[in-house]
Amino acid sequence: MSFKHSFKAAVHWNLGDNETTANPKGFSRNHEVSIANKNTTLEVSAAKPFRGDDTRYNPEDLLLSALASCHMMSYLYVCAQNNIEVLSYADTAEAILEVEPSGSGHFSKVILKPVVTIRHASQLELAKTLHAKANSLCFIANSCNFPVEHQAQIIIK
Repeated sequence: MSFKHSFKAAVHWNLGDNETTANPKGFSRNHEVSIANKNTTLEVSAAKPFRGDDTRYNPEDLLLSALASCHMMSYLYVCAQNNIEVLSYADTAEAILEVEPSGSGHFSKVILKPVVTIRHASQLELAKTLHAKANSLCFIANSCNFPVEHQAQIIIK
């Protein structure tokens, strides 16, 4: 039996003084995103190469962080199922965006680079293999049309 869950976000943008949408260079990409039942509003813009404000989050950052976060939570879940005690988890994920001359684009791949510290050396190989299982469970990875690679490092403490 499958379950359905609904997630809601609201986007708000206004044309600024002395701006125009009649010219692609004539308006700010800055806007706000509110997530239902959350206290903080995200300040979002386009990425800097696309005339955005580099001090704000951009959709590409948010997609990458959602994927990295979801993988981590899926990984911790499968480790718990296998009685692996994870002491810490850190990731320095990277996404590759390819932009076409037409202006359209797509992510061609994401590389997750988790560094996971576990307690028991006897579980090292299992801990490595569980990244594939976590990827197969990750809601965000399952929604992507590009490969998600894992360059995992496991540390024993």
